[in-house]
Parts: sequence; structure tokens; C-alpha cells
Amino acid sequence: MKLFFKHIFINIVTVFTVTMFFSCENEIKELRELDTVKKFPEGIAEDFVLTYTDSARVKAILTSEKNLNFSNQSFPYQEFPDGVKVVFMGDNNKESVVTADYAIIYSLTDVIDLRGNVVLETHDGKRLEAPQLYWDQKNEWIFTEKNYTFTSPDLNMGGIGIDFNKEFTIVNSHKNAGDAVIKE
Repeated sequence: MKLFFKHIFINIVTVFTVTMFFSCENEIKELRELDTVKKFPEGIAEDFVLTYTDSARVKAILTSEKNLNFSNQSFPYQEFPDGVKVVFMGDNNKESVVTADYAIIYSLTDVIDLRGNVVLETHDGKRLEAPQLYWDQKNEWIFTEKNYTFTSPDLNMGGIGIDFNKEFTIVNSHKNAGDAVIKE
């Protein structure tokens, strides 16, 4: 009889311990969720159009289906989750266009990160395609460490990693192959 009560007591203690263990696990999950910082945008804009002017002259027009403004964060940024198109207006209204499936602008560093089917087309027939491209607005420098394809009237090349100034007058390609037309 004593053995029977001992066996029942051990089963009750085991059930109680297992129950406490699972209830504590749920509480730990709930505590972790409370500790997680949720990021909510300060503003959301749909059919977003931003026209950048300087001295009453249009310099660029940015359009996107959606803009999420996270300027309320310690490292503020703006996100364009549904893609972006930027038309740059050069001298004599010559347009260059950049498109991407996703973009994020970091306000403190003035760096724009373009991702997914990034295409840059200049007014003079140059075209750069890459899965990701960065634009450093302060230094007017564009770069990627990803695969790229560059085509122009006199040069076709591709490779991994390239950086250049906005006029394509200074170009540093890291690993590339291609062909060029050389005038004699």
C-alpha cells in the first residue's frame, strides 16, 4: 500500500512540474515579445511624388506607390517597399532614370540603398543593371559589390563590383570582362 501511494505521489509531482515548465515557457515568450521594439512609421504616403528643386529648377522627381517615413527612429530612414523611380533632370532637360523594386534612404548618412532589378539609364545611352546599388548623395558616388551589367554605345561589360561618379567620368570596376569600341 505504501508503494502504491509513493507511486501516485511521484506521478502527481511529475504532472505538476511539467505543467509549471510549459506555463513558464509561455511567459518567457510573452516577456520576449514585450522586450522587442516594434517599429511603426511616423507617416505612410501612397502614390508618393517628391520633386526636388534647386534655385527654382527641377533637379529630380521621385515617384513610388508607397513611402514609409521612419524619421521617428534613432537612425531615421524612409522606405519604399513597392519600388521607386527617380528621374534626374540634367542640363538642357536631359533626363536620366533610376528604377528599383525597393529603396531605402538613410537620412543621417544621405545614402540611398536600391535593391531588386536596379536599372540606371542615362540620357546619353548608358545603362547599368544590378541587383543592388548604393547612391552616396554627399559625395555623388554610386557603387555596388554585386554582379552588374553595363552597356553604352562604345562599351559593354559586366562583372562583380563597380563604383563611379554620377557623370560616369570616373569608373572603378573590380572584377569585369567586356568589349569596347576603340577609335583609331
